[in-house]
This record gives sequence, structure tokens and C-alpha cells, in this order.
Amino acid sequence: MTEAGTPQDGGAGDGAARRPGRGTRPADRVEQQIREAQARGAFTGLRGEGRPIPDLHRQRTAHQWVLDWAEREGADLSAALPLGLLLRRERSDLRASVPDLRTEAEVREVVADFNARLRDAYLRPASGPPLAVGPLDLQVQLERWREAHPPPPPPAPPVEPARRRPWWRRRRDA
Repeated sequence: MTEAGTPQDGGAGDGAARRPGRGTRPADRVEQQIREAQARGAFTGLRGEGRPIPDLHRQRTAHQWVLDWAEREGADLSAALPLGLLLRRERSDLRASVPDLRTEAEVREVVADFNARLRDAYLRPASGPPLAVGPLDLQVQLERWREAHPPPPPPAPPVEPARRRPWWRRRRDA
């Protein structure tokens, strides 16, 4: 004969004693684990302890979460931009940085590299917003660089020291 509550008759048996909370709702089990962790002191000394959670009252979308994360971590989201917007931003950054380049050869290299990547982007099938970015004019950028870096003035001709008279002529004048 079997006792009531044993696994043979479908009862819980002693398995219920090993798994506390069995038969309760999962939310109640989670709350119980949180209370036990608080009693053990597992949440003391954490960063932000005792302060309210910021913006808890507002609904957050996945897009807003990504923006908040990028701001908090200082991440650069320019890689997530569509190609047209990325090239437009890069073009304006290049135009602003041309006067800071050191040599005319650097200006030529940077402009040629940007124009080659822009040409490749126009040849690829469009994905995202239409690509409406024009190439950089090399001559205009070189003029901007030359305005910021005027050529150094020519060196002044060396001043020849006054010719001294030979010693025998100086003696006669004295």
C-alpha cells in the first residue's frame, strides 16, 4: 500500500520540499528571491543605491534606449547612418578640416580619397535615402588651404658688413 502524496499516486511527494515555491506563480517566486537577496545584503553598496531610477515615468522605445545608451557610453553612431548621410557629414567635416592639413599633398590625397569613395557609392545600388552629395572640387580646396597657409616671405638679402679699410690707411687718417 502506498501513502498519499507519494510520486506513485501523482502527489508531490518529497519533491515539493526540495523545490520551494513549486505551485506558486513565477512572479511570486521572483519576489521571494528578491526578498531573500535583500535579507542577505546582496543589493547593498551598489552604484545608484537609494536614488530613484531616472525617467522611470516615461515610456521608452527601443530607439530611445539606443540613443540613451550611446549618450551614456559616448558611442559614435555615425556608422549606423545611411550611406548618403554619412558621406554628407564626412564632406562637411573634410571641408572644415582642409585648412588644418599640413601639406598640399595631404589635401590632394584626402580629396581624391573622398571623391573615389563617393564615386563608388554612386555606382552601388541605393539603400536608404537617395544619395545627393557632390564631389569636392580639388582646386577650391587647394585655394582654401593656400589662404590658410600663405607662402613664407622671401628671406631678406644678407647685409654685407661695412668694408673695413686696411690698417695702413687707417693709420694715415688718424
